[in-house]
Order: sequence, then C-alpha cells, then structure tokens
Amino acid sequence: MSLKIKAEKREIFGKNASRRLRREGKMPAVFYEAGRSSVPLTLKKSDLFNILKLESGERTIFQISYDSELKDAMIKELQRNPVTDEILHADLIQIAMDKAIRVSIPVITIGEAVGVKAEGGFVDLITREVEIECLPKNIPEHIEVDISQLHLRQSLKVGDLTAPEGVKVTTHPDTVLVLIEAPSKEEEVVVEAEEEVIAEPTEPEVIKKEKPGEEAEEEEKEKKEKE
Repeated sequence: MSLKIKAEKREIFGKNASRRLRREGKMPAVFYEAGRSSVPLTLKKSDLFNILKLESGERTIFQISYDSELKDAMIKELQRNPVTDEILHADLIQIAMDKAIRVSIPVITIGEAVGVKAEGGFVDLITREVEIECLPKNIPEHIEVDISQLHLRQSLKVGDLTAPEGVKVTTHPDTVLVLIEAPSKEEEVVVEAEEEVIAEPTEPEVIKKEKPGEEAEEEEKEKKEKE
C-alpha cells in the first residue's frame, strides 16, 4: 500500500510566512511536476517525518494530493538549518512509475573479514552509497556486500557488487567500496608503549650537609647551656 500525504497550494511567501508555517506544524515545499512548472505547496511536518523514518527514507516513493489530484512523488532535496538540523524546506519531484530513474542507495557490509578477525586489521568504508538506475518500484533499500573473505589490504569495488534484478549500478565499477586496512607502525608503537609497565623512580632521600664550623658551634652552645 502506497503512502499518501495531503498538501495545499501555498499562496504566501517569504521568511516570516515560512517561520509561521513551521510554528503551526507545517512545512513549505515545492513540487516539480513532470514536464510542467513547479508548484509551491504546504505540507504537514508529521507527514514528512513519517516518510523519513522509513528505512527507504528520502528514496521513498509516495503519493501526494492537492487540487483533487493524486501524483507519485519522491523527495528531491531537503534544506536544513546548519546548526539545529531542523528541516526548513522540502523539494519534491514527480515520478513516472513506468520510467527508470537514478537514485543513490546505501551499501551495507555483512560478515567479519578474515583480515579483521585473524590478522589485526580494521574495516575502512571508502564509499557508503552507490548510484543505481531502475524503475521506481524496483528501488532497493540497500545493497549488501559480503566482506568475510577479505584479508589485510584487500578491497571490494563496485564491480564486485551483485545488483538485484532490474537494477543497474551506474557508479564506476573501479570505485573502491571497502578496504581492510593494517594498523600503521606509529599506532603499533603507541600500543606497545601503553602496554609496557615502567616503575616510577622513587625520589632520593635529601641529606643535609652541615657547613664547616657548624658542628663546633653546636658543641659550644650545648656547653654554655649546661653551665
């Protein structure tokens, strides 16, 4: 069942109007219709959040209605506050379900690499997303890549991926996805230094050396006190 959200055409513009909308739990947006001009809209924040909390997130295909029309859509871009990360504005784009589109999807690693488990290396995720081309209904939530056979300094590239049926990966096949790195020599030295236990030297006892003549003066003082 497709997710449906309701929108309204936006008639008032400007920063003050947008702030007022957000205070009311709404969101300014622009909908780019296929082959037509853009349409300014107002959405409910809750509807947008319901889309984003899905695993497919911004790649979710949903239906949007306004002026008694129902159209297939996808999030094109979100504008966020750089400090608070609050969503300030949404760009939506109309999707033709019978035409292929290009989107970016995450790459998920599975398994534990031999180079990590037995050889002391670590996983370096070089490329976290790849671009694919497919019909909107075939967009996968992610593509998995098995790293369990990788040894130290071995890598997997985009060309090693197995794409789902109906999906074409358009990112260059030589793009490195994941690399099993070896610890640098500096890191090894630091670890060894931390593991080595060194006893702290004890402070030497301070012995006061009497100055010449001090001993005779003390004896004379004691003699006078006795008298």
